[in-house]
Amino acid sequence: MNNNKKLLALTLGVALSASGPVNASLFGSSGYTETRYPIVLAHGMLGFDSLLGVDYWYGIPAALRRDGAQVYVTEVSQLNTSELRGEELLAQLEEIVAISGKPKVNLIGHSHGGPTIRYVAAVRPDLVASVTSVGGPHKGSDVADLLRRIPEGSTEEAIVAGLVNGMGALINFLSGSSSTAPQNSLGSLESLNSEGAARFNAKYPQGVPTTECGEGAYKVNGVRYYSWSGTSPLTNPLDVSDAMMGAASLAFEGPTDGLVGRCSSHLGMVIRDNYRMNHLDEVNQVFGLTSLFETDPVSIYRQHANRLKNAGL
Repeated sequence: MNNNKKLLALTLGVALSASGPVNASLFGSSGYTETRYPIVLAHGMLGFDSLLGVDYWYGIPAALRRDGAQVYVTEVSQLNTSELRGEELLAQLEEIVAISGKPKVNLIGHSHGGPTIRYVAAVRPDLVASVTSVGGPHKGSDVADLLRRIPEGSTEEAIVAGLVNGMGALINFLSGSSSTAPQNSLGSLESLNSEGAARFNAKYPQGVPTTECGEGAYKVNGVRYYSWSGTSPLTNPLDVSDAMMGAASLAFEGPTDGLVGRCSSHLGMVIRDNYRMNHLDEVNQVFGLTSLFETDPVSIYRQHANRLKNAGL
């Protein structure tokens, strides 16, 4: 399905799930998540909108729409640089603005989606009301730094890159993505390691903390900046992905969600950086198997939508 058809389907879905004041009243919505501008969700590396019937943002869009939010779920290249992913997102964003009739959107990006939405806000702040990063590696990831130790141009690098690119291409195909950009795992790696992140931050510093573990500017060029993340790689023994998060966390010296360090996740106003969540829990995966001792991830997104609403966004 191409992006135009996906956006049309989303528009119809939003209309049926109380996107506006009239519909909200008609369908019994509380209006709790009814933001002024639409919410646009942007996935991370190897992400998708929906894959074989499973949503990347598991249960989150429906919960937001249920109480009044107008929500669009986007899909960009699974593996590529932050800039290229940002350009793909920007093209979809321009369509969303035209379809919704609203001049701006609230961007929420998970993982590599964080730098991706930052790029869009930096080059087109007129289209963005707010940027919210969830588990974004804004100062790089120790896992990416570890992988970057594989010698450049080596056979080992070619093999690993080929395997990862193949995974990205499969996800791209199964999700029905219209992105035609070749999968570029090495481009992702260069965007997500600490050196690449530093170069990106020098070009697009909006909202990035100037201290090691502080907060960034809350508002730049009219755009509000927020972030949150987790620091618990192991959260649910029934979740098969916990083992992967636990293994990946060994690359870090400090608190991490398994793939992103606590301080690296900071952007703008830090809502919280120590949820009992791992990197996948942050989008309510896998299948909602998250910690029983932490706020439900879906509730956190609902609370944030209400925060945006109360801020006039």
